[in-house]
Amino acid sequence: MPIYDYQCTSCDHKAELMRKVSEAGTTVCPQCASATFEKQVSAPSFQLSGTGWYATDFKGSSPAKKTEEAAPAACGADCACH
Repeated sequence: MPIYDYQCTSCDHKAELMRKVSEAGTTVCPQCASATFEKQVSAPSFQLSGTGWYATDFKGSSPAKKTEEAAPAACGADCACH
């Protein structure tokens, strides 16, 4: 479940709430009980690292360059097998 940042515009109370994507957000502030508790826009808190698909397939080179390098001498760069 994702964690969302909320802030009350009346009392400036801030909180992080874990909610299902399909669940409706809350508008009532747990601190002052006013209906001014709003979801904030925040950056995601994950990072892709290691030798996964990004590092091996996309990082640092163009797909056209990889195709030409990977093609054996018998095949052309435009063959269907590479």
